Amino acid sequence: MKSTFVLPTTLGILLLSAAVSPAAPAAKKAPPPAPQWADWIEPDFPFFSSIIDARKAHKNLPADNLAIRGLVLNLGHDCWACFDTDLLRMSALWRGPGVTPDALAPKSNLPGGTKTRGGQSPLPRPDGRVWFGNGIYPGWQSGSVLLEDPREPAPSPEEIGRGPIDEKAGRFEAVRLTSRGAVLEYRFGDAQVREWSTAEIENGAAVIRRTLEVGPAGQPLTLVVGRRTGGDLALGQEAGPPRIDLRQDDGLWTARVPARKKAIRFSLTFTESGPAAGAPPAAIPAKLPPVRWAKEVVTRAQISAKKAAYVVDNIELPNANPWRRNIRPGDIQFLKDGTGVVVALDGDVWLVRGLRDNLKEIRWKRFASGLHEPMTAAIRDNQVYVFDKNGIWRLRDTDGNGEADVHELFSNAFAQTADMREFPSTLRLAPKGEFVIAKGGQQATTLGKHNGSVLRVSADGRRSTVLGYGFRQPAAGVNVRTGLVTVGDQEGQYIPSSPLHIVRDKQYYGFLSDGLQEREKYPAPIADPLTWIPHSVNASAISQVWLFDAKMGPLNDTMVHIGFNRPELFQVVFNHRASKPQASVVSVTRDFLFPPLNGSVNPADGQLYIAGFQIAGWGNLLNELTGMGRVRYTGAPAVMPREIAPMDKGVLLRFDAPLNPESANNPDNFSLASWHYVRTYKYGSAQFKADDKPGIDWITPSSAYLSKDKRSVFVSAPGMKPVMQLRVGWSLKTAAGASFSDNAYTTPYTLPKFDPIAEGFGKIEVDLTPRIAAARESGPVTVAEGRRLYQLLGCVACHSVNGDDIAKVGPTWMGLSGSNRPVFVGKKKATVAADKDYLRESILDPTAKLVQGFQKGEYAMPSYAGVATDSQIDALILYIQSVKEGDPEARAAAAAAPLKQEDPGSFE
Repeated sequence: MKSTFVLPTTLGILLLSAAVSPAAPAAKKAPPPAPQWADWIEPDFPFFSSIIDARKAHKNLPADNLAIRGLVLNLGHDCWACFDTDLLRMSALWRGPGVTPDALAPKSNLPGGTKTRGGQSPLPRPDGRVWFGNGIYPGWQSGSVLLEDPREPAPSPEEIGRGPIDEKAGRFEAVRLTSRGAVLEYRFGDAQVREWSTAEIENGAAVIRRTLEVGPAGQPLTLVVGRRTGGDLALGQEAGPPRIDLRQDDGLWTARVPARKKAIRFSLTFTESGPAAGAPPAAIPAKLPPVRWAKEVVTRAQISAKKAAYVVDNIELPNANPWRRNIRPGDIQFLKDGTGVVVALDGDVWLVRGLRDNLKEIRWKRFASGLHEPMTAAIRDNQVYVFDKNGIWRLRDTDGNGEADVHELFSNAFAQTADMREFPSTLRLAPKGEFVIAKGGQQATTLGKHNGSVLRVSADGRRSTVLGYGFRQPAAGVNVRTGLVTVGDQEGQYIPSSPLHIVRDKQYYGFLSDGLQEREKYPAPIADPLTWIPHSVNASAISQVWLFDAKMGPLNDTMVHIGFNRPELFQVVFNHRASKPQASVVSVTRDFLFPPLNGSVNPADGQLYIAGFQIAGWGNLLNELTGMGRVRYTGAPAVMPREIAPMDKGVLLRFDAPLNPESANNPDNFSLASWHYVRTYKYGSAQFKADDKPGIDWITPSSAYLSKDKRSVFVSAPGMKPVMQLRVGWSLKTAAGASFSDNAYTTPYTLPKFDPIAEGFGKIEVDLTPRIAAARESGPVTVAEGRRLYQLLGCVACHSVNGDDIAKVGPTWMGLSGSNRPVFVGKKKATVAADKDYLRESILDPTAKLVQGFQKGEYAMPSYAGVATDSQIDALILYIQSVKEGDPEARAAAAAAPLKQEDPGSFE
């Protein structure tokens, strides 16, 4: 019977995560609370992965000893060994506390931790005294020993992270967990090698022993053992020929293994001090380990009671787990039976069961550990693949006990540098069993081979090809039916706003590493994105998910795009009629309480599950650092756009529900605006009008026409032109009387001719007479009208109504009315009361008084003079005045339907 660790209540979590002391005298301070999480390095797991920088370990050791893809073996007795899987070398042996916490995961693990800065300094180092070390050359060689790097150089010749040695020479294969530690398996030439390292205390001193078993080989092989800083080294081998020759030349120890037809086993004994005695080699252990993490952790979910068509059910993470592991999930993928596979930054993989129905009992089983800051996973043939800085691992449970005992390095056929921001961002399955990966691109020290690239990895893992390069921080999606690869990238230097790309043809996508590459000298033509997305709308673009085999209502078989900061899920509406690929994004839900990164559709319930985390300093607007949730289709009416097509005479909109003719035929219910960006070496771009002045161009619709089937509207507008950014807003009613409004953001490269008969409108003459929006009759001056205009006029993109300023380009409206505002009037500071006059002035003349903190914003708010009528401005002011503690309509909805955890909600 499986044991279960039940997640405590909130109070229980606090008791677990803090040391509770008896009352102390007032004069004494209570001790600080104990950290909720244990140390990042687990004392009882046999290995973890890390960069290991031993370049300054000792004057007698090689000065170039940097292991980018290091497996750190925990040998016990504070003894450690680092194996470099790229060069098949033991890079360092040492004794001490372990590794300095300079990598992203350990540096940010405990309270007060932060993100790492870019570049390659500082890097994790051996924490202790290094006994032996090797330089940047293969650990196994044939023929004469060459102490140089045989790999093809990176763009920066000094860059060490060049990827693995040529596969014909050798290849790392797996870490096999046994009852006595980790066994490394790899191949050099035609010889299979298995090795196992242990540590013991003999005569009061520490001893490290490497035991190696080398299979048949057609030629002599040489193991480069390394250089020492003290102590001694001795060889132990089996009786009889062939004999292994251990020698030292100019301080470098090597072991020559003769050619032979049978396997040979030997040991190398390293002492911390004093002489070493050779020990007969022990048998390499093969017995599988017992169950390591027997206890399951049970959590549940907070089921949303909101009445929207798409809501987010928030799933508790197993934070109060017996191992006190920090759970920072970067992705969730699914096995065929609906078991979730959750990858956590700290190197763990969890299997999650119970992700269906009301989510009352979610069972978390720890499946694997030891990985190098993994952020993403994929499932192929019901097997788990995880992408970390070592490469792509296939995790295998060979004895069926629910825990991985073989970490098979499926592919490392691409380079990885020590740059802290070369994240393993995305791993996705492609149609023919291949994989697509996306790698972080910000470089601050050197130029690597594959930083900022999207690559295709062959189905056998042996080869990779670059699909596109020049990304800042790409996160990918793959249509598993067609193979289409998409990528979201993030605004920054050379990236003027958030782009959504199609990736193909080895194209270049515009990012340069300032200081390492010549400023604004681009190596190739820059590929245009599917669409730009304003930074205020999608401040940090992440991955895309295709909703195949889903039960997501109108979103079935479409692609959605994940925004990290501000957390939001977008529908991507492809424009297939355009001669150049283009698309629009429209919000699906902003109902996230956690920072979302990656996700997939659960075959058990057909809903979209998303996981994510943030590190202090990443700048998400939420206080929550981690989370996981289910984006659920409730069955409530959802009017989603099926097509958004800018055309020569206006914009064609198609919806999945019939529309009310009165609202659809009224051009005042539509809003259009356009602007462009400028790509420079500076961070992001302001928004510019057609005349290159800061701001946006308002496009006043001339007329609007409802199609014969009442599901399409053509909004006419004079002077339509291709532009980098077009916003299309609507505020309509369905034929059943339900109101809905939203904004779409697109990039029209081409403007096809509008044919009203072919598009289902009949024989109509499109009126393109210029008109002024303010000339229409005044609407009602109500809070509801103000809220409608907040959406329609695009205010929602820049001003929150829940108190959030982060990721917005304008101050929040919550609590604005009646407050005292610190502002700049020109260059002088002042304080003004946010009364009606101030609000009206801010709408009509936004630059008259700039709120402190926003005076240097990238976005120049346009004046609404001549765009909004006096009554519309009055309605907006009423709405702003109503936003005291968040959006009043949202508060009213919450009060009408209070959240009940036991309420399962609606399920399809």
